[in-house]
Order: sequence, then C-alpha cells, then structure tokens
Amino acid sequence: MLDQYFTVKKEGSDEIIIQKSRFIGYVRRVETEDAAQAFIQEIKKKHHDATHNCSAYMIGEHDQIQKANDDGEPSGTAGVPMLEVLKKQGLKDTAIVVTRYFGGIKLGAGGLIRAYGNTTSQAIQTTGIVKRQLMQGFLITVDYTLLGKLENVLRNSEHILESIDYLEQVALLVYVKKENSQDFQEWIIDLTNDQAVITTKDLAYVEIDVASTNDEDK
Repeated sequence: MLDQYFTVKKEGSDEIIIQKSRFIGYVRRVETEDAAQAFIQEIKKKHHDATHNCSAYMIGEHDQIQKANDDGEPSGTAGVPMLEVLKKQGLKDTAIVVTRYFGGIKLGAGGLIRAYGNTTSQAIQTTGIVKRQLMQGFLITVDYTLLGKLENVLRNSEHILESIDYLEQVALLVYVKKENSQDFQEWIIDLTNDQAVITTKDLAYVEIDVASTNDEDK
C-alpha cells in the first residue's frame, strides 16, 4: 500500500465556452475500470445529444490502467490531453469525461488540445483534490474529566481526530502518521498522567484537503 497518494474528491463538474462550443467536464473518483466505464456511459446517456463525449482515466496504485478516448474528435486531440492532465497532477483512481456541444466554429488540432486540457483542469479544480494518507488508528478511552483538555490538544495537533463516542467513558478515534505512532502513545500517556486506555486500530487512508497542506507535501 502506498503511504500517500493524490486523487479527486468524490465527484464534480464545471464547464467553459470556447468559440461558441460548450465543453462540460465531469470528474469522478473510481477504483476499478468497470466503475470508470460505468461513469463514462452514464455521462454519454445524460448527454446523448452532444457532439462528443471524450474520456480518460487512470487507475491503480502504480497507474496500471490508463485509457483515453477521443469519441470522434481528431486522433490525439481530446482523450490524450485529458489523460496528460491527470498524469501532470499526479492523480490516481480518477476518471474524466468532457462533453462537447459544437458551436459552429472549428478549433483546429491545437485548439482542441487546449480546450480539452483546460476543461479537464477546470473540472478538477472545481471538484477538489485530496491527499489520501495511510495512518495508524488509535482509540483513546478516558474519563469525561479529561475530555476537554484532550480534545482541545488533539484538534490543535497534526493528528486527525476522527470521532468521539460518548459512552460510559469517552472514546476518541485518532489517526496518526505511522512513523509517529510510538511518540504519540507516549505523548497521550504523559498528557493524561497515564489515565488513558490506548487501543491500536487498523491502518486506514485518511483524506486531507490539499488546500490545507503545504505545496512541498505534494
């Protein structure tokens, strides 16, 4: 499993007008080729009257599956530039469909490449990108008297406070970078004067909005 990777949020869309042609970009996160193909067919059905429904997707931990389809546009002017945007942005498990309604003005090969590439970029930007980071889960169980202090400190730390369950005691589910697991446990023990029960949970991918991360992290 990758320690971290970038992908889009669940799904989104945006559109631009170029020389009277309407370009609508649809983005969805997909984890299998079947899901990508189903997404493409869904958009084709929605826009069955469009001039073109071009598509591209990149799937797999090592980008094993890469496909591009021009759907009737001149070869290499639609699907490939769309796929290149996914590659350039380093997005995994991502599918894009760009629907075009022809406006009567031919754009030429260069114009088409720019139009499909720009529509893809715009749709991705509107949808949003997340970093999925593999983190270690910990369940921290404490008395209610420690909740205020613990919650405040966790929310102001680099760790991810995923949830709080209010039971006989309070249970906080926290995700921590794998390399910080030991330090985190020692920190919690010190913070609670050894009054916390720490249970190790599964490793899981936690989504972090790229807008809240440093550019150097990406």
